[in-house]
Amino acid sequence: MTAITAPRRSWALVALLAGTAALYLWGLADSGWGNTYYAAATQAGAESWTAWLFGGLDAGGVITVDKPPAALWVTGLAARVFGFSSWTVLGPQAVEGVLAVWLLHLAVKRVAGFAAGLIAGVVLALTPVAVLMFRFNLPDALLVLLLVAGAYCTVRAVEVASWRWLALAGVAVGFGFLTKMGQALLVLPAFAVAYLVAAPAPLGRRVLHLMCAGLAVVVSAGWFIALVEWWPAGSRPYIGGSANDSLWQLAMGYNGLGRIFGGGRGIAVGTGNVGFGGATGVDRLFGASMGAEVSWLLPAAVVGLVAGLWFTRHAPRTDRTRAALLLWGLWVLGNGLVFSFMTGITHPYYTVVVAPGVAAIVAIAGREMWRGRAHLPVRVALAVLVGAAGFWGFALLARFPDWAPWLRWAVLVLTVLVTTAVVMGARRTAALAAGTALLSSAAFGVATAATPHGGSIPMSGPESYRADPVGEPGTPDELVALLKATTGTWAAATESAQGAAGLALASGKAVIGIGGWSGGDPAPTLEQFQRYVRDGRIGYYVAGRGMGGGDIADWVADNFPATEVGGTTVHRLS
Repeated sequence: MTAITAPRRSWALVALLAGTAALYLWGLADSGWGNTYYAAATQAGAESWTAWLFGGLDAGGVITVDKPPAALWVTGLAARVFGFSSWTVLGPQAVEGVLAVWLLHLAVKRVAGFAAGLIAGVVLALTPVAVLMFRFNLPDALLVLLLVAGAYCTVRAVEVASWRWLALAGVAVGFGFLTKMGQALLVLPAFAVAYLVAAPAPLGRRVLHLMCAGLAVVVSAGWFIALVEWWPAGSRPYIGGSANDSLWQLAMGYNGLGRIFGGGRGIAVGTGNVGFGGATGVDRLFGASMGAEVSWLLPAAVVGLVAGLWFTRHAPRTDRTRAALLLWGLWVLGNGLVFSFMTGITHPYYTVVVAPGVAAIVAIAGREMWRGRAHLPVRVALAVLVGAAGFWGFALLARFPDWAPWLRWAVLVLTVLVTTAVVMGARRTAALAAGTALLSSAAFGVATAATPHGGSIPMSGPESYRADPVGEPGTPDELVALLKATTGTWAAATESAQGAAGLALASGKAVIGIGGWSGGDPAPTLEQFQRYVRDGRIGYYVAGRGMGGGDIADWVADNFPATEVGGTTVHRLS
């Protein structure tokens, strides 16, 4: 492979980041508000600092979203600075995606060189689930950025046994916890093992450094948990999704063990439901639900990891290539095992956190095997890596027989030709091998970018194959006008957060989502709701917008006459 000169490296990196930005920003506004639940919370954060701090769903401060607020801190600030719009709701995730690609490039470059870093960045940028999440307003985009930042800091720490870099990795994971709670912690074993095995320091010092990093995780996540516990409950929103208005309980319950072992919110998760991950098992990441999201290069990553660890088995303890393979390999293994066997609420897009690990392994292992291609066993391993990517890409594309059917056959032919050329020792096949391995994933990723996405369970791919979004009921113009004319704290109240989000976004007014996401949270209580009505703070009750309501709905129906507004049942409360 011809060496890349410094000026060409600069231009190549600019092209990578500019191309990633274009892919993630192209037609972004076509997705509207994306996930309206989080969009409404961004709207609330742009209007109320209390709602912004706690991740409130409404500016009046009744209830939060059922996740910690770090991702909403970013979008809320963007909305305050640039105004609330589709771009400020979705654009921050695109920026986070570009930064994640850049940091992954830097992390891999330090171990395997510029070309490998460039390949890793390209693979991550084009992975379909990454394209999906970096163009959508879910917390996963910020989570990936923070965890990749943590990996970069760990790579730096391993080089010189730096406790400072390792502590920064802990800080990144801690803020990842404030983004999506326990999911952020799945990379900690990978960071710890890589440092413990390869950092150039005595064992005792390495252990002490890891303890410091653990403390950094606790402090960077714990300050906000302590703030929520300390803050008077009556002057902040109820913590949505929790059993007792506690962020810690939310982390341990619904967003923790409840996700892994099931139960918690009364939502049935069918094992055959594609939107909820499909059946559990070792093949789940390759199945109908998750396969087209993240598994395109996963077989190649497995080949690269096994081969890389074998070929470096006699290297010194501090070998950086082996340390990087351990880091990224355990990253993929830890996340992959949890996603494969968790029985609680699981969505295909969760797998986006696997993508950086797959990209890094393929890039590092592929580059190192290319360097050792003079040896037949190494060439064979490299050919198997390329073949695993190409043949599995062909199999995944076959699941979408009506979308670009020529593509899978082109991938198959190229894979056969390129793997043969690699085994035979043909020269100047590096770019062709990389392109062949990436072709299927890249095409599907571009198709994902060309498709508007909405609802609660977005999935990758061309429009004709994406899962039907879980949408919110439309809002009649007459109802929008009615809500816009209100002057109270809340224009209306309705059942569940989904219904409230649609009304809030349509009217630009705060709306109470009774019971939160599932309709089962005790917020507001009947007594609180009655007090709000007596004080004239709620304009209307809009019926039939979702789950929940309960005794509040009964009380409203018994005491306030109903009228029809644009085909929607409405009760005037003030």
